[in-house]
Amino acid sequence: MKPFPAPGLLGLGLLAACSSEARYLSSPQFDGARFRNPTQPDEQGLLAVARHILFNRNGAWPERRIERRPILQVDVPTAPDEVAVTFVNHATVLIQTGGLNILTDPVWSEVVGPLSWAGPERAVAPGIPFEDLPPIDVVLISHNHYDHLDLPTLIRLSERDGPRFFVPLGDEALLRAAGIDQVVELDWWQRVDLDEETELIFTPARHASGRSPFDKNRSLWGGHLIKRGAHTIYFAGDTGFSDHFAEIRRRFGPIDLAFLPIGAYLPRETTRAFHLDPGEAVEAHQILEARHSIAIHFGTFQLTGEDFDQPVRDLSRALQTARSLPGPFRALVEGRTVRLHLQRRP
Repeated sequence: MKPFPAPGLLGLGLLAACSSEARYLSSPQFDGARFRNPTQPDEQGLLAVARHILFNRNGAWPERRIERRPILQVDVPTAPDEVAVTFVNHATVLIQTGGLNILTDPVWSEVVGPLSWAGPERAVAPGIPFEDLPPIDVVLISHNHYDHLDLPTLIRLSERDGPRFFVPLGDEALLRAAGIDQVVELDWWQRVDLDEETELIFTPARHASGRSPFDKNRSLWGGHLIKRGAHTIYFAGDTGFSDHFAEIRRRFGPIDLAFLPIGAYLPRETTRAFHLDPGEAVEAHQILEARHSIAIHFGTFQLTGEDFDQPVRDLSRALQTARSLPGPFRALVEGRTVRLHLQRRP
């Protein structure tokens, strides 16, 4: 792999700012300078969250990195109703369905930040060693925060497999500057074909973007919905609670498989605008009427104040107290592969 020089914060900010061109004026989310949440806008901003990450991480986390043995099934399911899911770490999931290998927000770096030594450090090894990954066809990026858009990992994937990268509006320039060519930018609700039978839709989220103090919300954020025949797979990315879950359910019907974030939620006064807590994730699971939900965005990088295993404990409590559930909602161990049959609903 060719080395990639890490630009300074100013360079990253200017690069992102330059990507917000006049061509984004057609997007309802773009106000001419920045992207925005149309409802429940960001009140505190990225800097408030960054300050919390730097100075207020009080939860109990492991002192040494945890290693787990992966249980990877590399063969891609080809049956129309079958999907194999491997939880890698954080928001990185390997989705295998319809002959496609799809990765969400892939992160294999030890530190997520502007420099190799500046940022939250990994507490748990990736569930799949990078060299054991099957050939990747599609990479889905939810937004450009360092724990979701990890340029060193994206460069490795591009050089090894040459997959297609689908990113929010405003992030194409960042990838192309790193030598990644097969990049497609998407606005909310925009659709693109992955193959003859599989469609990708970029969906709204309540979040923010930025990789420096100079580029707040210069690119968009969101989730990805994979529609294959009658089946839907929804990756929420990173999001606070909003009415976008109900709108996704209204447009696409009950979701067959949802990946919902459950971590980085304490204290709520700082994180509520950006991140679900486990109770809100269960509410989103109910609103989506998801037949299966799998937890993401927990137990990898210490971003906020909860304990290492608190998101999973709080998810269990929220599920126990929920009045009704449309299907199971599970938190998987890194490297665990589960196969699901997404049968048609009656």
